Amino acid sequence: MHIVIPYTPRSLQAKIHDDLNKHRWGVIVCHRRMGKTVMAINHLLRSAILCEKPNPRYAYLAPTYRQAKAVAWDYLKQFAEKIPTAKFHETELRCDLPNGARISLLGAENPDSLRGIYLDGCFMDEVADMPESVFPEIIRPALSDRKGFCYFVGTPRGQNAFYEMYENGVHRDDWYTAIHRSSETGIIDEEELDSAKETMTADQFAQEYECSWVANVPGSIYGKEIQAALEDRRICNVPYDPTTRVDTFWDLGIGDSTAIVFTQSVGRAVHVIDCYENRNEGLPHYVDVLQRKQYLYGNHFAPHDIEVRELSTGKSRREIAYSLGINFRVVPKLPVEDGIHAGQLVIPRTYFDAEKTKGLLDALRQYHRAYNERTRSFRNSPVHDWSSHFADAWRYTSIGIKETVADTRPPQLMAQNDYNPFEKIGAA
Repeated sequence: MHIVIPYTPRSLQAKIHDDLNKHRWGVIVCHRRMGKTVMAINHLLRSAILCEKPNPRYAYLAPTYRQAKAVAWDYLKQFAEKIPTAKFHETELRCDLPNGARISLLGAENPDSLRGIYLDGCFMDEVADMPESVFPEIIRPALSDRKGFCYFVGTPRGQNAFYEMYENGVHRDDWYTAIHRSSETGIIDEEELDSAKETMTADQFAQEYECSWVANVPGSIYGKEIQAALEDRRICNVPYDPTTRVDTFWDLGIGDSTAIVFTQSVGRAVHVIDCYENRNEGLPHYVDVLQRKQYLYGNHFAPHDIEVRELSTGKSRREIAYSLGINFRVVPKLPVEDGIHAGQLVIPRTYFDAEKTKGLLDALRQYHRAYNERTRSFRNSPVHDWSSHFADAWRYTSIGIKETVADTRPPQLMAQNDYNPFEKIGAA
């Protein structure tokens, strides 16, 4: 059967198609209105039609199911309707092709609903807005038995997981990577770009049209403060002072990421010398991390939910930590907005180690409020994504830091496991 898809790619799109055909993995960073969705849908269509495996399965994945429908469904119908016997399933956002292939439009907002699928190929669109776990935990396993491809496309949202994916891909021969800026592609004319500059902030234009990784994310909560820290050269080399205690501030996750911020107080200045994040690990893992770092420890702070008793053990995580040698102090409970405000006030007197706190800095740049198109305003509550864990740890840091300045108790040489068992748990 001779099949013609009514799609004539631009020269740039044609080159991208050719390059992707040579690679199983690819990261394409592109400006707004470059035509990435049209390109993605047509690449999936061609791959599905030519696939010789039984019952091929392909997917276009957007951050939400609603976005997938709004952005890609009409394109899929437009380009596939000329294929004889192609069938469209509106309720499932699915197209069935005559060779048994299937293309589905999916949303990433509920990753667990995607478990169990298999795929011969996938386009992940606007990856920067998806949960970080979607690819490694869901999509990558779905590709394994069929050795399917996956391509990641989108516009930057700060130096987040999408940025890390691009940076890793640059250094690998089996990955295709490319950045396409509006000033280079010629797809949008100069007059339109000049008009966009007049109605957008410099950060917005740099991110949306010039694919800047360092421009502040729209709705950024700490972006202005972090940029000021960069300009003031407070993101630099901040060495550990072995004569000054290190305080730690934890965001403890249950079945989720745990993030830890390591600080030293030098007068009114806060030195953030280190950070650590991991997921799906128990408290013993994190105690071991502290011991291996061999800092001179002072206080360890955690949020109030450390007092909640677990049904499986009947013990709180505070009690469990105490048995492992960490006597947590509880950060005063404040509304999230008050904690965010405290975080904004502390950054101007904070020095960050550029290398050891990169994960924290990336998260603070990314942490943002979602934009409400209906009200044309940013929502009050921050978006919960990969950046939330370090952002919460920073919030606890900012609330608890004032208590560390006045504390005169002797420091710990390292995380201990020989506390007096008769000492009342939680005693300051």
